[in-house]
This record gives sequence, structure tokens and C-alpha cells, in this order.
Amino acid sequence: NSLTATALNATFVCVCAGCFECCIKCLGGVPYASLVATILCFCGVALFCGCGHVALTGTLTILENHFSKITADHAMLTDIIQLMQYVIYGIASFFFLYGIILLAEGFYTTSAVKELHSEFKTTVCGRCISGMFVFLTYILGIAWLGVFGFSAVPVFLFYNMWSTCAALRSPMANLTSIDSICVDVRQYGIIPWNATPGKACGSTLGDICNTSEFYLSYHLYIVACAGAGATVIALIHYLMILSANWAYLKDASHLHAYQDIKMKEERELQDIQSRSKECLNSYS
Repeated sequence: NSLTATALNATFVCVCAGCFECCIKCLGGVPYASLVATILCFCGVALFCGCGHVALTGTLTILENHFSKITADHAMLTDIIQLMQYVIYGIASFFFLYGIILLAEGFYTTSAVKELHSEFKTTVCGRCISGMFVFLTYILGIAWLGVFGFSAVPVFLFYNMWSTCAALRSPMANLTSIDSICVDVRQYGIIPWNATPGKACGSTLGDICNTSEFYLSYHLYIVACAGAGATVIALIHYLMILSANWAYLKDASHLHAYQDIKMKEERELQDIQSRSKECLNSYS
């Protein structure tokens, strides 16, 4: 029984050691940089798309209830907001798929770098795909810089409106007529100049700022802008990773080509030496 228990313990130790080495090997092949960039990209896109969609709906509600009573005056704005919401759906779907593809490409290039000195060989197609991802990520990064700047515009508009409401509640507002403190959204080009009423003043403006739509939309626009900034950072991170991996794959292909040439030269040298020995043996 003691011998059997010893044998079982030894087998268990061997199995545990083998599993531990296997886990270490698997963890060594995980592209952690790509994984962090993917998580950051997913979080940024989710914040931008989710918060932006709800904030646009709240903005339309505020305009319809307080600044543009006639439907024809804000019909074009309604169509634009609906179009932007559909675009948000497309952005969310595209970046979910694109993030998974880049993560898979990170696993591929990490495996290529880890097996640089083995029989693993990169193909021209693989290097071209990596270069294509570098170019596409660069274009997307520039596009998201524009999205980040565009998402800051509603934050600025809502901040101006919030600041005006804060001025209504300040002691300085009692020195003048509060009805002279107004917010006119027509000057921003959101609705046409003939829209009625087009502006809100005094207590009416204060009531608008106290609505849940205004409070929620303002903070959601801030979060959406932060999500766009996080997506820009993720794409820059992706760009650095893809550029480094492409350089590693290029070096790997050059190294394998050098090794192939070196092996051929060594074989030719061995053949020459063997022929020389045969000639010497024949003469002797």
C-alpha cells in the first residue's frame, strides 16, 4: 500500500508539474498589450455609443418641449439625430468585430515572435495583412480624433447653458432683471432663426436646467466625450503594437532567409569536403 501511495503521489506531482508548465506556456503566448488595448477600445466605444445615443434623444426632447414648438422647424434636426443614432449602431458593431480581429492578429504575431528561432516561418500574405491593419488603424485613429473633437461640441453648448442657469441663481442676478438672462439656441445653428420661441429666459430657463432631460443629457455627453477619448488612446495603442509586430515579422522573415542560405552553404561545404576525402582515398 505504501508503494502504491508513493507511486500515486509521484504521478500526481508529475501531472501538476506538466499542467503548470502548460499554463505558463499558454500565458506566455497571450498578447497582453493587445488585450489591454482591446478592453480599452471596447469600453470607449461602448461609452460613446451608449451614452451618445441616449443623450441625443434627450437633446431632441429638450428642443421639442422648450425651443421649437413647431415640428417643421426641427424636422431636419430630427432626421440628422436619427441618422447619427443609426451610425452609432454601425460604429458599435464594426469596432466589436475589428477589436476581435486585432486581438486575433495579436495572438498570431505573438506566436510568430515567440517561435522566431524555430521552424515557424512567416508568409508574405501574413506580413501584408499586418501592414494593412497598421494602415487601417492609422486611418481610424485620425477619424476618431475628429469624432472626439465633434463630441466636445455638445458638451460646450450644454456647459454654456448650465453656466447661464448658474448665473440666474447667483446673488448678482438680483441686481438686474433675470428676464434679461437668456439662452438662444438659434445662434448655434441647431434650429432655424424663424423657429419659435427659439430662446428661453429667466425662470423658464431655470426650469429647463432643472429638468431630468437636461441634467442627464449634459452628463451623458461628458461621458460620451470621455469614451471617444479612450477610443483614440486605444487606437494609438493598437497602432504602436501593430507597428512593432510588423517590424518583428519583417525581421523574422529576413532571419529565416539568412538561415536558409547559411544551411545551403554548409551543405555545399560538407559535400565538397566529402568529395575531397573520396578523391584522396582513391589516390591512396
